[in-house]
Amino acid sequence: MAEEGAFFSIHRHGFVRVAVCAPRALTADPAGNVAETLALARQGHVEACDLMLFPELGISSYAEDDLHLQDAILERVEAGLAEIAEASAKLKPVLIVGAPVRRNGRLYNCAVAIAKGRILGVVPKSFLPNYREYYEKRWFASGVGLTGLEVEIAGQTAPFGVDLLFEASDYRDFIFHLEICEDFWAATPPSTQGALAGALILCNLSASNIVVGKADERAMLCASQSVRCQAAYLYAAAGPGESTTDVAWDGQGSVHELGLLLAETERFPAKPQIAVADVDVERLRLERLRTPTFNDAAAASGHPETRFRRVRFAHEPHMADVGLIRPIDRFPFVPNDAARLDQDCYEAFNIQVQGLVRRLQSTKSETIVIGVSGGLDSTHALLVAAKACDALGKPRSAILAFTLPGFATSDKTKANAWALMRAVGATAEEIDIRPAAEQLLKDMGHPFSAGKPVYDVTFENVQAGLRTDYLFRLANQRKGIVLGTGDLSELALGWCTYGVGDQMSHYNVNGSVAKTSIQHLIRWVAASGQFDAAANETLLSVLDTEISPELVPADATGAIQSTQAIVGPYELQDFNLFYITRYGLRPSKVAFLAWHAWRDAKAGEWPPHFPEDARNAYDLATIKKWLRVFLVRFFELSQFKRSAMPNGPKVISGGNLSPRGDWRAPSDSTARTWVEELEANVPG
Repeated sequence: MAEEGAFFSIHRHGFVRVAVCAPRALTADPAGNVAETLALARQGHVEACDLMLFPELGISSYAEDDLHLQDAILERVEAGLAEIAEASAKLKPVLIVGAPVRRNGRLYNCAVAIAKGRILGVVPKSFLPNYREYYEKRWFASGVGLTGLEVEIAGQTAPFGVDLLFEASDYRDFIFHLEICEDFWAATPPSTQGALAGALILCNLSASNIVVGKADERAMLCASQSVRCQAAYLYAAAGPGESTTDVAWDGQGSVHELGLLLAETERFPAKPQIAVADVDVERLRLERLRTPTFNDAAAASGHPETRFRRVRFAHEPHMADVGLIRPIDRFPFVPNDAARLDQDCYEAFNIQVQGLVRRLQSTKSETIVIGVSGGLDSTHALLVAAKACDALGKPRSAILAFTLPGFATSDKTKANAWALMRAVGATAEEIDIRPAAEQLLKDMGHPFSAGKPVYDVTFENVQAGLRTDYLFRLANQRKGIVLGTGDLSELALGWCTYGVGDQMSHYNVNGSVAKTSIQHLIRWVAASGQFDAAANETLLSVLDTEISPELVPADATGAIQSTQAIVGPYELQDFNLFYITRYGLRPSKVAFLAWHAWRDAKAGEWPPHFPEDARNAYDLATIKKWLRVFLVRFFELSQFKRSAMPNGPKVISGGNLSPRGDWRAPSDSTARTWVEELEANVPG
């Protein structure tokens, strides 16, 4: 069993705490700039940063023009680097600072990596802007082609060149690359080669004066490079104090990971600042592992790792609980931003509609046969069917909608089913499955047929199987296809009856949509005016209904069969599903993320589209309990159901468990490895 303190450490779970810095710049004053740099470095040390990125030429200042060539400045810069190196011996973070560096009769615009009293390496800028307001070639030499070299600097001998990667010897995946400003505006950014060589954190020291619209361009380039390189991209631009002879500075700094903005500085700050975020380098490594195209790109580039030198350093990661500085969506399938949610719902709904339209065209089916329970999934599938008919010019009466009440069907869900079938204009019918179920149970010699209240899995599946059997035979009879309704979350948990049951259909529009997404899709349909007021009223009633298969009668207290009491809260299980299947994270790390996301119902920003009474909180013991249930059900008990799942459209990236799509797995595996990892590393 892991020690509790270690579990709560970000370093136990593959995070690197990074900071992008905008110190106050003092023009042509290296001593002052060193003091400003060290002030922020000490702040980053207190905030438990692992790596801190400072702006381009921050030690000398960027906007000093021909003063770069003054020997007094260059001597003081080198002395300043020695001061920073000495101070770093007592500081936790790796410091990356910008400075002009002399070598072999030339001056280079460089990034200098410093840690534990040591200058780890010096990387010269490759692409020197020499257009419009830029004149860098007047002072600096390009670093292009400089490899395998060393430089004498600040009393130390350090690796020098554009072929350097920096790697912690005692903390896996803490590997970074350095480039400078114009480098990532170039058609071939050096960071691309650095990423292909193995760097997971790409750092850009920038000065970059500001003009109207440039901030958006920087953000686009940072986000794009982090996606293209499957990396974290750190960007730090010069801020307050730089000379404004003919230009201005805004101090823009940002941290992106796989396109996601994790942190950013305030622009046009009046005082020095840092923006801190925890970068998931383990996740980045796993993303590259599952993306062969990344390796293909490395191969096409001649495997850059063979051309880079790795500068190793001892980082000595601590195992203290320093919190987690990183946005974590409680609902990874549901965007927090209302505008993005609207866009996602629009796209998801229309993907489902278009998928069904094509299947109806190819099968030349005259009707759509669907079972409508009055629950979330069948409600949404019915809405998709109605819009598919509209797109094909078919009357909605071609939807043959059946409600199939059993032994535990409630008046509310049955009423909702009827109201919805009528509201969308479907041909609505009812078939009471109880007589057939009673006969089948009697033929089997089941105790229920003798009047005993035995509500076992056989009792449940007789009903589920009969419903599907009726639908398939009705489809045969009426020249239609059976439209499946089960969602992604149910498939993940195996919460469906195999074969002649709700696991099977001719086509399933919901198979790639999580339960938490279904709820918002229905809300979106109601809010966007897809149907009339009567339908919308019913949709709101469906959303207000307890999730239940309604296969077992209510108990003596009147409590109905609750799905989430058996398989766990869908909001937690969807969280587990996302991180385990999309990124392949260890169960203990999923539990760590879930704890930070769900431990406090009041912490963080809840999306405005979640009602107050749905804002839950879960302690670590509860998270661990339901994650264990997920692991066993997902890896051990239900893959055979997914291996035979029907066709259906992929809706969400990474959100498809089809054996023909995102997920291929053996039906005979065990959950032992995942459960043991959970038990060994999560306290409680």
